[in-house]
Amino acid sequence: MKTSEIFDTLLENLKVGATHSTIAARRDEITKALNKNFRDTEGSTNHKLMVGSYGRHTAIKGISDLDLIYILPPGIRTTYDGETGPSRVLERVRDVLKARYPNTTIRVDQCVVRVQFANFKFEVQPAFENENGSFDYPDTAQKSWKVTKPRDEIAETAACNQRTSTNMRRLARMARAWKNANGVNMGGLLIDTLVHRFFESTDDFNSAGTDSCDEMARDFFAFLADEPDKDYYLALGSNQRVKVHARFQPKAKKAYNRCVKAIELDGKAAAHKVWREVFGKSVPLAASQSKFNFKDTEEFIENSFPVDISETVTINCQVTQSGWRPASLRAMLQSKVLLLPNKDLDFTITQCSAPAPYLVRWKVLNRGDEAERRNKVRGQIITSNRPDEALHERTQFRGDHLVECYIVKDGVVVARDLIEVPISAN
Repeated sequence: MKTSEIFDTLLENLKVGATHSTIAARRDEITKALNKNFRDTEGSTNHKLMVGSYGRHTAIKGISDLDLIYILPPGIRTTYDGETGPSRVLERVRDVLKARYPNTTIRVDQCVVRVQFANFKFEVQPAFENENGSFDYPDTAQKSWKVTKPRDEIAETAACNQRTSTNMRRLARMARAWKNANGVNMGGLLIDTLVHRFFESTDDFNSAGTDSCDEMARDFFAFLADEPDKDYYLALGSNQRVKVHARFQPKAKKAYNRCVKAIELDGKAAAHKVWREVFGKSVPLAASQSKFNFKDTEEFIENSFPVDISETVTINCQVTQSGWRPASLRAMLQSKVLLLPNKDLDFTITQCSAPAPYLVRWKVLNRGDEAERRNKVRGQIITSNRPDEALHERTQFRGDHLVECYIVKDGVVVARDLIEVPISAN
């Protein structure tokens, strides 16, 4: 495949797709219920605004958080003045939506009402629109109304997308694919803000086509890797603060190195596999043949759950063998020490930012000629086989293997981490 064909297919696979109609139906149902209560109108879908990634048209397949502003009638603004106003208006919205969806989990969460559907949730934010196009929204923690400017963010995204021959939205979607495939905890507005800042720093890709997406991705990850540590950025368009939840620079550096490698392999089947390491399974694989007859048993978490990374998980592994002192696998990797066969491996979750309860899933994938020769590629999605959601394994044969952990909350993969397990010969 040519570079343009790889990225054309990637971008096509990242489209929200058929879920769009379901999202639109839910959006209109919510709006109709609120219009009936707040305006006493039947069947009206007016007075709504989709914001967030979906509203900026930078969302990708698997999106799990939908942000909807319901525009309140201006005539009732004084009704919700005072310290109790924010909580009262959110509780009213909650009660209206509970009546509409009696079997759905619905709750107030500080500034929004969360409506948890099967594969995604709506965060409904009632707000009063101001003359300048901004909105006043309720904050129960501060017991006050605050200002948000999503129209400015939507407008600046569209303007940048036009200046860059649609590359703004292309790169924003590719960045989301990277964060979901590699467990990078970055919010959608932060991604779009950083993509916007990247295009402000260069005009090299303002008129580029998909045949330049490889170099655009490489340069973007170099840009991210060089960013200084910050607690927040100023959002594109609105200049409102966007929080940085976790460091993204190390994984951006790894993505940059993989882009360089993939570009060097241009035209070869191996390039597709490297691009998959950057952007995940939405990258098409080239037809290839192994010299061994083996069954490809690898499974992908994306086929079981939507993936929308919004939390962080970290795993480690203790390596033990009779007569030897236990050691950390990550410490061994940093020291470039390879594992030998016949060692016990105990993988554990050392940190997880997702609030319980959640599901834990694991994947053990054996790679290389020896795994294919033995017909032991594995790669199935499995549950823990030890207490406390831990996983026990044993090294068997040489090759570059990997173990990945997934955190699934409310039916969505919200965090993932991977550790490589290089095993040398006896």
